[in-house]
Amino acid sequence: MPDNRKEQERDELHRAIWSIADDLRGSVDGWDFKSYVLGIMFYRYISENLTNYINDGEAAAGAVDFDYALLSDEDAEGAREDLVNTKGFFILPSELFCNVRKKAPNDENLNETLEGVFRHIEESAKGSASEDDFSGLFDDIDVNSNKLGGTVAKRNDKLVKLLNGVGDMNLGNYKDNTIDAFGDAYEYLMSMYASNAGKSGGEFFTPQEVSELLTRIAVIGKKEVNKVYDPACGSGSLLLKSAKILGKDNVRQGFFGQEINITTYNLCRINMFLHDIDYDKFDIANEDTLISPQHWDDEPFEVIVSNPPYSIKWEGDDNPVLINDPRFSPAGVLAPKSKADLAFIMHSLSWLATNGVASIVCFPGIMYRGGAEKKIRQYLIDNNFIDCIIQLPDNLFFGTSIATCIMVLKKSKTDNKTLFIDASKECIKVTNSNKLTEENISKIVSEVFTREDVDYFARLVPYEEIKEQEYNLSVSTYVEQEDTREKIDITELNARIKEIVAREEVLRTEIDKIIAEIEN
Repeated sequence: MPDNRKEQERDELHRAIWSIADDLRGSVDGWDFKSYVLGIMFYRYISENLTNYINDGEAAAGAVDFDYALLSDEDAEGAREDLVNTKGFFILPSELFCNVRKKAPNDENLNETLEGVFRHIEESAKGSASEDDFSGLFDDIDVNSNKLGGTVAKRNDKLVKLLNGVGDMNLGNYKDNTIDAFGDAYEYLMSMYASNAGKSGGEFFTPQEVSELLTRIAVIGKKEVNKVYDPACGSGSLLLKSAKILGKDNVRQGFFGQEINITTYNLCRINMFLHDIDYDKFDIANEDTLISPQHWDDEPFEVIVSNPPYSIKWEGDDNPVLINDPRFSPAGVLAPKSKADLAFIMHSLSWLATNGVASIVCFPGIMYRGGAEKKIRQYLIDNNFIDCIIQLPDNLFFGTSIATCIMVLKKSKTDNKTLFIDASKECIKVTNSNKLTEENISKIVSEVFTREDVDYFARLVPYEEIKEQEYNLSVSTYVEQEDTREKIDITELNARIKEIVAREEVLRTEIDKIIAEIEN
């Protein structure tokens, strides 16, 4: 499909989202607005997804003109059980997005209608295998909130605008679209509000290009994997990158993640559905990964990709149970209470399959600080678990200018060396921030694959040298920076100075002569 059509579809979609934002501006704060738009988009998506599924089935059986949206609720009820088993949820025809939208302008109780619809969708999954995936999914879309307006009439007016705005988005038939339209709209909304996400949403958004780099490193040389895991999955963008890169059917057993923030956890599950990942192919949990990991029965994972929170506080050695936790005990020491970074690393390593790769964004301080962090680095290096450390450019992330790193972990390395890559210059400047280009990403991924020494860019360092350097893992310790200052030939410079001094002497003599003549 030509790129320009793709870009055209994407621009059209972004314009549509922007115009909804314009319509609601002033009444709904950015972060809340995002939740409303995504919630209504999700409602539209599952309505169309279910309708298409039923209509396709009927068409295949010969009923070409059948349309589920026109069926009576009574006639539809008979299919409930079967649909919950296959799709994980059920929606009555009268409660489909298209039918609610049609009646919305004349529905004085629209807020109650929507509240009922959302509750019924969640309830339809109760007692079935999909219950956990639908439970509380609509919690962040409060249709009775004062944020939408001070009176019911004002709130309903905003809800009509929301339904129309999302309904008018040209999302096309999922299969015909050159872009992953629902997913793309989701990502656009996230980045639109990413700058204040850290402040009001408790969310740290990973830019697309960093997601791309992390995931491509983790799946190097693989056409398919068993499952993908992110211990701090946020809204799920990293998990979904592997679906994009490998194809979702090539992640055989699905997508697993854990997220501590309830709003973000709900967004993550919505994001899975919007990217056409069925309920039985993902398992997202809402708990503190370090203290209460929820996927003991699912590990090990062949691919782990993560951008965990930087230097957050955790219980550490205040909790007497943690030092005996099989995830942390091998290092003999816990990450400091004020800096949980290496606890996430140890957790990921513990749950990594023997043939797997973990690719994790890290705060640079963990590479060189002393104390417990040094002991954990020593454990990782002595046991040959660190495959590669990559220094990234600064200003890549929303909300922080820090130059982060990537740590790549493996359990079955073929050599006892660690690759260090200085990719601090691999970017282009876009307004005030830096961005990785496709060329930058390919260059880094190619180096991770070949593991060859490249002057001023990459170096494969033997175990003994890292040990000599007291287990310092900063890239600058091992990869020399190119000196771009002008090189000066001292001999030539001296000769020139000699020449200048000699000429100066001649001039001085001449000037003295002239002055003497004038005085005479």
